[in-house]
Amino acid sequence: MDINMSQKNQVILIHGLHHAPFIMRPLAKRLQLQGFATYQYGYRSLRDGIKTNSARLNAWLEAHHNPDQPIDLVGHSLGGLIIRDFIADYPQWQIGRCVTLGTPHLGSVTADYIWRFAPPIVGQSYIDALDGTVAPLPEHISMGVIAGNQPYGLGQLFLRYHNHQLKKFGTTILPENLIHDGTVYLRETKLEAAADHLMMPVSHTGMLVNATVAEQTGYFLSNGKFKR
Repeated sequence: MDINMSQKNQVILIHGLHHAPFIMRPLAKRLQLQGFATYQYGYRSLRDGIKTNSARLNAWLEAHHNPDQPIDLVGHSLGGLIIRDFIADYPQWQIGRCVTLGTPHLGSVTADYIWRFAPPIVGQSYIDALDGTVAPLPEHISMGVIAGNQPYGLGQLFLRYHNHQLKKFGTTILPENLIHDGTVYLRETKLEAAADHLMMPVSHTGMLVNATVAEQTGYFLSNGKFKR
């Protein structure tokens, strides 16, 4: 069956902390097979703060995109927070739908630990972003949230320590609140204003090369909900 590209918005893909645009290439290729035109937006996640990176995304769109044409936004981890900040600060753009992948919408325990002990590792990305203080999601924005539950990655060292500390001091915590993707807790991804939330058997970085994640991302962009 032929797919009419004109019926789908251009999708801007935004990578996460410590990454570069190429990390989003497998997801971009799979979205292209679903009929989406894609662009992998790059930014300096350590050197520049979220406001600077949102402003540069706006400048790129002003130079390369027709404001009369809606865009869809897909962000991994910190990239999802840039989406929220960009939408809040630049409401002139027509936003179709958004999907975030492993984004700590409520702030990141892993980033908290790193910020306290080795701030350069998270750089300017912590302030107004990974600290959980990013702008709220506007009511008119349809956002889908994908989270992973496979605990693989360097971040799990901090989360294991955090879980140990909770138990050490007798803190009562439900087992489901200890689920994480190796970097981000499942509970940190839950955004009350989101249109849909989906937990998948993937790790924080592994979700970027997972075919089913790409399928679900495209499905939400087309339908405003995940496929179940």
